[in-house]
Amino acid sequence: MIQQIYNLLWGDLITIPLPGGSSLGLSLLVILLIPSGIYFTIRTRFLPFRLFPEMIHAVLEKDDKSRKDSISGIQALIVSTACRVGMGNLVGVVAAISAGGAGAVFWMWLIAVFGASTAFMEATLAQIYKEKDPLYGGYRGGPAYYIHALFQKTSSKNRRCVLAVLFALSGLICWCGISQVIGNSISSAVENAFHIPPIYTAVILVLIAAVIVLRKNATVKVLDIMVPIMAGCYFLLTLFIIIKNIHLLPSVFQKIFMEAFGFRQAVAGGIGAVIMNGAKRGLFSNEAGSGSAPCAAAAADISHPAKEGLLQSLGVFIDTLLICSCSAMIMLMTPPGFIDGLQGMDLLQESMKYHLGNFGPIFIAVILWLFSFSTFIGILFYARSNIAYLFGDNWLSQTLYKILALAMLFVGCLAAYTFVWDLGDIGVGLMTIFNLIALFPLAPKALSQLKEYEAIRKKEKKASA
Repeated sequence: MIQQIYNLLWGDLITIPLPGGSSLGLSLLVILLIPSGIYFTIRTRFLPFRLFPEMIHAVLEKDDKSRKDSISGIQALIVSTACRVGMGNLVGVVAAISAGGAGAVFWMWLIAVFGASTAFMEATLAQIYKEKDPLYGGYRGGPAYYIHALFQKTSSKNRRCVLAVLFALSGLICWCGISQVIGNSISSAVENAFHIPPIYTAVILVLIAAVIVLRKNATVKVLDIMVPIMAGCYFLLTLFIIIKNIHLLPSVFQKIFMEAFGFRQAVAGGIGAVIMNGAKRGLFSNEAGSGSAPCAAAAADISHPAKEGLLQSLGVFIDTLLICSCSAMIMLMTPPGFIDGLQGMDLLQESMKYHLGNFGPIFIAVILWLFSFSTFIGILFYARSNIAYLFGDNWLSQTLYKILALAMLFVGCLAAYTFVWDLGDIGVGLMTIFNLIALFPLAPKALSQLKEYEAIRKKEKKASA
């Protein structure tokens, strides 16, 4: 049954034949997310291009949080970035280029542009329907809360909405599955780089994670330090590699654009494989539309809902256009002879070894550890609001779920259970469907907030002129 549901969500639901004997396989989630992104881009009047300067302004603006235990808009962005910038930015990009060639990078970029509009809509709605959090302080919310507001009558406000319950459950299932994948990825990378047995990695990893996640408000404080450092290090090292190989940059971009449209294929599979591998990489990495990031966006204590929407849109760009592109450039600037026949992390580690010598594979192992670990901490922050929606405001349910996630992290370090991994993929797929059901009817509310925010900013600019 699990396999059937997985195939329905992620398998090729429709296959379109293309010239040259190729074909384009479309999964249900790709069919849902790409048109949604295009629709929201049009409805927001091409927000990713038009309001990119406003996204930067929102980042540079002074924190305006007023509640003691709340988090700022920037901190909410850091939490969501911790989850977006995970092992997928390393392993996923490698897989996309391995299967779809350099052209997959172009389609990954394009999907990010449309995904930014979807991220704006869901983050703004999360802000509109957020609630005060009596346990952790500050605010909480997310898709479960705005789905509830959409479908539940005012007269039965205290009762739970079926669709919101399904979303919350899907999220908790998804994040348990991801916890095990994270454990497996970290233990494998550490074993390959440092020859440390998985059991030692498992014990140390779970102990460190437990100290952070079982404390009341340590999560955001740790991510505030961890995310900028790890993302900054990865970006700066990639920038060094690009500058060192600057003469290759024109040919790399030429290869990306030529292969994107099938003018020259690096691998068998044709244009269909190029488009779909890039599209899936972009969708899975930036999480736009899945309903995960709004769980962090709702917690922000910010002056205007649309401002948080713009910050989360920027998060999509940080993930895909910046961090994913770093991984792509590292590989595409490596001569083919050094990486022929390699796949997965071996391909990326060998590419880094070519550029940085023996330090390369060690750096990738450390950065994978940081990326994955920050994702684990971030998803437990996401889980807070969903647990509260399902089980009410009590420390028992919050703590039990954290212990379950820590157990999954420990087990994942020792063995890979594909059944649990499939459950995680099913969880994120169902979250996306339930989230999109609410996004379309609630879109006018988010668009109204955008219009209001633009009017405010226009007045501010006039006043300062």
